[in-house]
Amino acid sequence: MSTLTVPSTAGGPNAASAAVQTRGLTRRFGEQTAVDSIDLEVPRGAVYGFLGPNGSGKTTTIRMLLGLIRAHEGSIGMLGEAMPSGARQVLPRVGALIEGPAFHPYLSGQENLRRLDVCDATANPRDRSERIAEALARVGLGVAARKKYRQYSLGMKQRLGIAAALLQRRELLILDEPTNGLDPQGTREVRNLMRSLAADGATVLVSSHLLSEVEQVATHVGIMSAGRLLAQGPIDSVMSDLTSTLRVDTVDLERATQVLRDAGLRDIVVDTARSRVSAPLRSTDAPPERLTAELVQAGVGVRGIGVERPALEDVFVHLTGEGFDVAR
Repeated sequence: MSTLTVPSTAGGPNAASAAVQTRGLTRRFGEQTAVDSIDLEVPRGAVYGFLGPNGSGKTTTIRMLLGLIRAHEGSIGMLGEAMPSGARQVLPRVGALIEGPAFHPYLSGQENLRRLDVCDATANPRDRSERIAEALARVGLGVAARKKYRQYSLGMKQRLGIAAALLQRRELLILDEPTNGLDPQGTREVRNLMRSLAADGATVLVSSHLLSEVEQVATHVGIMSAGRLLAQGPIDSVMSDLTSTLRVDTVDLERATQVLRDAGLRDIVVDTARSRVSAPLRSTDAPPERLTAELVQAGVGVRGIGVERPALEDVFVHLTGEGFDVAR
């Protein structure tokens, strides 16, 4: 199955504008192909949702991007450099949270970040304390900065991992399941953090199996399943193949149905129990505002009207015929 993207050669015209670009990237574990010849394209400045069920190949791909494991086939470009040969130039410009954070349990959150920063040869010691405090505050751990890591909840540990990725200004942030263990408020804060990072000029690649969460913040998406990249591109483009649904709430069911039929809508469904008329709204159909005007002009008593757009999970089901609860 081909991906919904415009192919280009590695190092070609798209390379300079891409924060991450792979061509034919493949990784096998024994006889199993975990990542199967994917062409990833992450534009600079994007919030790129790297989506798919657990076990679909997302984390394996990220580990190859960062040089933690080698690819068996294909090429990788990050921030204009070939990887892994350019790792020394690229990785100081990249912040990452991969497969959950690992810190010393007997140190505080603040002390753990200080230890990491001291080990970073590119870090400026003069502003270390300020950068650590800023990173902790940005993920909501300012109050818990002096608390021992072993006393942190799972969500707090996840926040500290994100803070570690933010110790220095990064051009690219790679976050693997960053909302793991977070409550709804923490999840919302991470979404806002990703938006602010992109607004500051960073590129954010966020891997997740929670489509509804990433859908709220991503500008671009790539959808993985069983090691293959099924679709990628701007989120609106990826979702454009699916049809939205027009729903009209009214007691004038017969008259509303006739107006919509005269306007060219097909496959109209009448739900008498809910006093609702619905129909697929294709790109060639009249816009909702025009349909609303025609309903009103025809004397239909409209209680409510709206357009339900497909969700990313609908795109996944459309591509694979399977839901995200499929075991892999």
